[in-house]
Amino acid sequence: MLDRKSFLQSSLLGLAGISFPLKWKSLSPKTVWQNQPLVVSTWDAGIEANKGAWKILGNGGRALDAVEAGVMVTESSQNCCVGLGANPDRDGFVTLDASIMDEHFNCGSVAFLERIKHPISVARRVMEKTPHVMLVGAGAQQFAVAEGFPLEEQKLSPDAEKNYNEWQKEHKYRPIVNIENSKSHGPHDNIFDLSGHFNHDTIGMVALDARGNLSGSCTTSGMGFKMRGRVGDSPIIGAGLFVDNEVGAVTATGQGEDVIRVCGAHSVIEYMRQGLAPEEACRKAVERIARIKGEGAKQIQVAFLALSKEGEHGAYAIQKGFSYALHDQNDEKLVASKSYFS
Repeated sequence: MLDRKSFLQSSLLGLAGISFPLKWKSLSPKTVWQNQPLVVSTWDAGIEANKGAWKILGNGGRALDAVEAGVMVTESSQNCCVGLGANPDRDGFVTLDASIMDEHFNCGSVAFLERIKHPISVARRVMEKTPHVMLVGAGAQQFAVAEGFPLEEQKLSPDAEKNYNEWQKEHKYRPIVNIENSKSHGPHDNIFDLSGHFNHDTIGMVALDARGNLSGSCTTSGMGFKMRGRVGDSPIIGAGLFVDNEVGAVTATGQGEDVIRVCGAHSVIEYMRQGLAPEEACRKAVERIARIKGEGAKQIQVAFLALSKEGEHGAYAIQKGFSYALHDQNDEKLVASKSYFS
């Protein structure tokens, strides 16, 4: 007996004809996916990261491999925002967080990891070689070394050392809640200044491959001059990253504490499941954070970036100035995001 699902599938196949296979199609007239891979990632650093991902996606490779390779470019770049070249915590140590998730809900993450160049690759090993989702601190480092990752020298990059020395001139170590948000504490330990220059310390990437499968990655050094042991949203599955292969993939950037409050990436996915387009779903999550924070929303930045199963992409931020990088077979560009405060 032919059930409803089988009937609908056979009907669609009949309409499609026999000259080409049935492909994923959106019910929305805005997008129709035609086996075209696509990658998007946060901030302008995503331009170079996307090139690394495209070497895999453009050759028919798996989205999971692409999102790992892509953010490894940023981890290797020795900048002050991501990787071992990043700004340290208040005790002068660089600690890294990362997460990765594939199309089968497999996921792995590491947090408070020191002296390992590519935390995203360690996160993937956690996903593939352990029964766990997250390893942290000394345990994460021990696992990484056992898996063959070399311990790098514990030394600040020249730019990070300069920034740290400048920060120490004006600030004593004092564990004040949310000190990173106060404009009175200088440019380096702020999430952003009101002129629109952001101290972004994360790269998140989501991709759709030629098979129609989604994956995502997120890697960060966390807030510059954070309290020792602080971990934000980036390594937390459902907060900084979430992938549902039936719906879409989402990553987050900005103040991690407020992304965690609303299980940000998962919330965006659920808005998309209800039928909202990626940008609109990101906007709903941002608005929720803004309502929770009230006047405090004016002093933080949070942004979400989403990619649907059909290849539609979009983002939304609290403050203006956020952009994301796009790479597909026709285009390679930076896309400005809309914001709650325009």
